[in-house]
Amino acid sequence: MSDPVIPAPFARRRFTRWFGRRQVVVLLVVAVIGFGAWVVYGSTWLGVTSVEIEGTSYLTPSEVRRVAAIEDDTPLARLDLDAVEDRVAELPAVADVDVRRDWPNGVRIVIEEREAVAVVRQDGEYQAMDAEGVLFRTYRRPPHRLPLVRAGQLEERGSEDALHEVASVVGSLDRPIAREVDHVEVASMDAIELVLSNGDEVRWGSSAQSDLKARVLATLLEVDASVYDVSVPEQPTTRA
Repeated sequence: MSDPVIPAPFARRRFTRWFGRRQVVVLLVVAVIGFGAWVVYGSTWLGVTSVEIEGTSYLTPSEVRRVAAIEDDTPLARLDLDAVEDRVAELPAVADVDVRRDWPNGVRIVIEEREAVAVVRQDGEYQAMDAEGVLFRTYRRPPHRLPLVRAGQLEERGSEDALHEVASVVGSLDRPIAREVDHVEVASMDAIELVLSNGDEVRWGSSAQSDLKARVLATLLEVDASVYDVSVPEQPTTRA
């Protein structure tokens, strides 16, 4: 038995209704997608209303927010996180920064501050120096727990390089020994000397092989002496 033949006018009407419904569905889908894109990228519904700061101790949250320069109601999806990180990283006290979106309306800025390993006296100010030789904050009085670096007689460029060397030296010391360092004399990048709190001297030389020199010094300090020379760590010497 053959299939019934559908009259052509009826078939055209059925196709037209089907095609019309498909058009309506497509238009609705496009409209929903467009509205959703506008909500995310163009409206203030998902805009920034709060900026949370974590990890600060020396820096203040308000200082970080000011430098981050995130405008209220900026659509969160359009916020340039890398640009915010770059701005915050310009603060001298910032060692590392991570900026994250905190949906639906927040931004979270996580700070890692630099840690002072020594204090440098320059231009009448006491400045904190981290293990990379970066000066990042000032003190009214130098903390007793940190060695003082004396490099005032060096030229400005030489001083910067020498401070980087000193940072490598101080950063290599075991914490108990570092606490015994009263100050660091820097005549040049190759002539670094540590003066301990009891007046004993440690002739370090340059920052080369600092990790080895630190291990040698830890053993050498068991010898009763007033001068410890680890400038050539394979051949350390002492002098009473």
